[in-house]
Amino acid sequence: MYSSLDTVWVLLCTALIFFMQAGFAMLETGFTRAKNAGNIIMKNLMDYCIGSILFWIIGFSLMYGESAGGLIGIPRIFTNGGYSGAGELPKRVFLMFATVFCSTATTIVSGAMAGRTKFKAYLIYSAVMSGLVYPISGHWIWNSEGWLKSIGFHDFAGGTAVHVVGGTAAFMGALLVGARIGKFDKKGKAKAIPGHNLTIGALGIFILWIGWFGFNGGSLLTAQGDAAAKLGDIFFNTNISAAACAVSTMFITWARYGKPDVTMTLNGALAGLVASTAGCDTVAPVSAFIIGLTAGFVLVFGIELITKLKIDDPVGAVSVHGLCGAWGSIMTGVFAKKSGLIYSGKPNDLLIQLIGVAVVMLWTALVMAVVFTVIKKTIGLRVSENTELTGLDKCEHGLSSSYADLLNSAQFITAASDSSSSARAIDESTELNAADYKADGKMHKVVVIMNVSKFEMLKNALDKLDITGMTVTQVSGCGIQKGNTELYRGSELESRLLPKIKVEIVISTVPLGLLIDTIKKVLYTGKIGDGKIFVYDVASVVKIRTGAQDEQALE
Repeated sequence: MYSSLDTVWVLLCTALIFFMQAGFAMLETGFTRAKNAGNIIMKNLMDYCIGSILFWIIGFSLMYGESAGGLIGIPRIFTNGGYSGAGELPKRVFLMFATVFCSTATTIVSGAMAGRTKFKAYLIYSAVMSGLVYPISGHWIWNSEGWLKSIGFHDFAGGTAVHVVGGTAAFMGALLVGARIGKFDKKGKAKAIPGHNLTIGALGIFILWIGWFGFNGGSLLTAQGDAAAKLGDIFFNTNISAAACAVSTMFITWARYGKPDVTMTLNGALAGLVASTAGCDTVAPVSAFIIGLTAGFVLVFGIELITKLKIDDPVGAVSVHGLCGAWGSIMTGVFAKKSGLIYSGKPNDLLIQLIGVAVVMLWTALVMAVVFTVIKKTIGLRVSENTELTGLDKCEHGLSSSYADLLNSAQFITAASDSSSSARAIDESTELNAADYKADGKMHKVVVIMNVSKFEMLKNALDKLDITGMTVTQVSGCGIQKGNTELYRGSELESRLLPKIKVEIVISTVPLGLLIDTIKKVLYTGKIGDGKIFVYDVASVVKIRTGAQDEQALE
């Protein structure tokens, strides 16, 4: 007979864990660029939707079905047949609970590959992760006959089963898709690419923090009898680990960077939640505090290590989930009451935890390497340079901006008309030869009115001409066409004043013709709205700080 209290409790926790999907979406959106916000939302939505379907069709049976040698559940479609791990819960209740865990593991990768991954490629990854990779390693850990479960591996709520799997997949995805354009300079030095909305990112962290009480608390699968006191321990350990990690991260970044880093401190709260997940049911509050405190070091130095390896992880998913998930799982072998290293004096638990983490990492890395490589060699894993610089919202989803009413933000993307110009202004197929141009010895001011979407391309092209000084202004306006018309939710949306940017450059040694042809080559699309170039003679330039004049003032 099923317990009504347990059923309601687990379903309530299921709803909290589902709400974490919103937290991940907000965190990833806020920590990345506005031009990719819609793409981030779509990936998080599809992670849950695709995961729900495939986990129901096949994943659940692979994970919790009758075991074949402790390695994999016997495949049975639509959850038919016996299953383990649900305690006294109805099958559909446990299926829903297990489904939201699956989507959590899958969506970790979204942020690590943000801003440059093809949407269709990501959907394939999401399907493989939900239907195969996560269920098989989860079978080892959580199925009553799983081989890691049988040797004593302890992972109460998914420190390894969810977060190490997701973090490792994120590492492989970020490695194989490559860094975002502009993340590393010619010498390999990392450049910051700030997220566009810190407030939304912080909201995501707080949503995740709330959801984690369901994530860890719900994993007890009961709320009756002695479990009530146990739930108090789990909630407290979860909370104190997150708080300790956030505080330690704040002070570590303060010491290393001179100021307490806001985004990494937010990451610290999430890393502490992840670190608590494996052993929150079996460690003392002081141990949970220590695990969270030390996870701050793992987080900060992990992020720095990932960057030094030239791997671009915009939201810190690899360090937060992969490394801190592993850390929490390993520390469970140290701090577990009675059997942990510091209580028993024996390394048995610690060795088992190390084996479990290593094997799951290896499994995930190998399968994801194959999956991402096959995608890369077939349909392609990464979008084109033009798509990346323009933004995935526009090119992958036909969404001119996720913030359509805020026209003055320089991150928002303008749409191009379908009406092409009658003649090409410059041949894009040929490279410009600097030797064909000569400077005239005069100073010139060049002003460009252009689409926001092309700015990164222009900046990269100007860098190659050794032009790094410029003034950029956000403006709104239109040409003689009075804006252009595009579709929003299937209806025409007419825009009068379009968001543009004005770029002002003063040159003296760079040939004017070379600069103009470079700008034309970068900005040309053949469609209305490519922009205009204005050229002015400059009588004199004075650098206020030094008093240098003319050419010397421009150096």
